[in-house]
Amino acid sequence: MKTLTLLTGAGMSAESGIATFRDANGLWEGHDVMEVATPDGFRRNPDLVLKFYNQRRRQLHTVKPNVGHTTLAQMEREFKINIVTQNVDNLHEAAGSSNVLHLHGELLKVRSTKDPHYIIEWPGDLHLGDCDPNGRQLRPHIVWFGEEVPALEEAVVRVQEADAVVVIGTSMQVYPAAGLIHYARPGVPLFYIDPKPATLYDIANPLEIIPESASIGVPLLWEKLKKVWS
Repeated sequence: MKTLTLLTGAGMSAESGIATFRDANGLWEGHDVMEVATPDGFRRNPDLVLKFYNQRRRQLHTVKPNVGHTTLAQMEREFKINIVTQNVDNLHEAAGSSNVLHLHGELLKVRSTKDPHYIIEWPGDLHLGDCDPNGRQLRPHIVWFGEEVPALEEAVVRVQEADAVVVIGTSMQVYPAAGLIHYARPGVPLFYIDPKPATLYDIANPLEIIPESASIGVPLLWEKLKKVWS
């Protein structure tokens, strides 16, 4: 069975109604990202940060996976599917994908502010005073700007073992995630699905661009791979 590794970003979930991470003026849902997505922002105003992610969590409960998500789940019947996502939503899992690695954390989980290994499911609101068993405040299980990306090494392994690598709905301009495609083995084909694809630089591998949304582009990709790998 061939191995397909997919690197997915905000554009993957945009069709489901989840706003992309931030707009042109640097705001995320009307908030300065430095106030709601950095350790310093959390130290300055933890109540604001918790309320912001509570709103994101509530929004997530109102949306559903789109055709791009569900098609990837269906492709597990024919290929080994590795998903490495920059998204903090659970739409890949809700669609049925079984092998999802979240680079930037998960919205429906929280962790201790002192013990990074204490991570638990948390589907509802998180408030000041919600603590781990040792009485330490819980925080969103999100990788904020300036923090390490613990899942990065596993992501590199998933790219290295792939027979094809697919980029969906991301400009691949934000590091360290942007560097992942360069770990593909020589000769392994790359596919880039995005209605407004960015320029990918220094690509040594064969590259095919599919200038479509995920809901259109992923089914097209499946048909292409069936012909190549049949």
